Amino acid sequence: MGVCVIGAGLSGLAAAHALAADGTAFVCLEKDPDVGGIWRRPGAGETGPGYASLHLNTARELTGYTDFPMPDTLPLYPGHADVAAYLRSFAEWAGLVDRIEFGTEVLSVRQEPDATWTVVSRDASGAQDSRSFRHVVVASGHNDVPSLPKPAPPGADSFAGTILHALDYHDGADYRGQRVVVVGLGASAVDIAADLSRHAARTVLSVRRGLHIVPKQLYGISVDKMAEEPWFTAMSLAEQIAFVERALLCARGRLSDYGLPEPDHPIFSSPVTISDELLSRIRHGAVTPRPAIDHLDGQRVVFTDGSAEEADAIVYCTGYRMDFPFLDPGCPVGPSGAVELYRRVVAPDRPGLYFIGLVRPVGAITRLVEAQSRWVARLVAGTAALPPAAVMGEEIAAYLAGTAARYGTARGGTSIQVDVGPYLRDMGSLLA
Repeated sequence: MGVCVIGAGLSGLAAAHALAADGTAFVCLEKDPDVGGIWRRPGAGETGPGYASLHLNTARELTGYTDFPMPDTLPLYPGHADVAAYLRSFAEWAGLVDRIEFGTEVLSVRQEPDATWTVVSRDASGAQDSRSFRHVVVASGHNDVPSLPKPAPPGADSFAGTILHALDYHDGADYRGQRVVVVGLGASAVDIAADLSRHAARTVLSVRRGLHIVPKQLYGISVDKMAEEPWFTAMSLAEQIAFVERALLCARGRLSDYGLPEPDHPIFSSPVTISDELLSRIRHGAVTPRPAIDHLDGQRVVFTDGSAEEADAIVYCTGYRMDFPFLDPGCPVGPSGAVELYRRVVAPDRPGLYFIGLVRPVGAITRLVEAQSRWVARLVAGTAALPPAAVMGEEIAAYLAGTAARYGTARGGTSIQVDVGPYLRDMGSLLA
């Protein structure tokens, strides 16, 4: 009866490793034919959200598992093929491969009156199976259901080119000689715009709202490593904001100098965009910034400032919806649109259900999911206990109030935003 782990990407492997280390019986269900999640899919030619030019934005040392570091022979920011190979080697080293059922998609997860969980899955042959577990660990990620503008821009139905989401983008070479408009300023938008600019005849980046663009390194230090230096963590948040904004002004100047909108908020009050390439590609004339799309007219994309571009394709890099179709509606995303989990892991009103990796840190996620996984392994084994549901609800409410105060809303992605250092300290107190 044991534990069912859903997903064999970075988070699922961390959960499986923690359970195995505790001697807990489990099975891991993975819909893909191998481990690695988004990191193996570009090489396998499967639907995203990975793409051929995908690289780590976080340093190798902080992204590898604690018990199995990434090899020193890899670059500081490895590409998707290296990360996929590393995750496969970790699964083999940890003895996890034989405990993963590949090509197995989870169709439903339902709690029974006796508090057990019934998991219905479908294997590669199409055969369905129903099994009972005491615990279910969801580590399937949350970047599978694309979020597109609603309503679509006027004229979208008659646009003469191709409209797609980043989920369906694979390689800039597929657009050689074409004119492409990329919409967004998040991680995938800046990566895809830079990638396209090496192949497309013209690459335009349509930006509705300014975001802080941060290079991978400041003062020669990877920014995720710098964020954990004692001299940096000793600062107050206001001091950290002032320090980083001064460093950014020195490193790249004002974003308006590149034709991009200035952020209307301080850094760390919204997710930042990590990129070493975008601003350079703009300065080299390879990427042309434009404001938001106003409407489409035949093959023309008309922007809110009245300018227009002929386009063969529009790539929307507008994020993903939190969607767990195998779970009941309202879990873990509550009525307000916010993720409601105790310590970002536990669903208070669904005993035995846990989530690993449903956080969005400014920095590497690996040590966070390792800490989550060790805690869940203890909860499953009975060596750690949860407080009453009311106490968990109070923690969730306080956390969401904090994210709302900092980010302006506690919906969607902001409701899973965490700071690496404080979150690890919180998890450490649970593991002490």
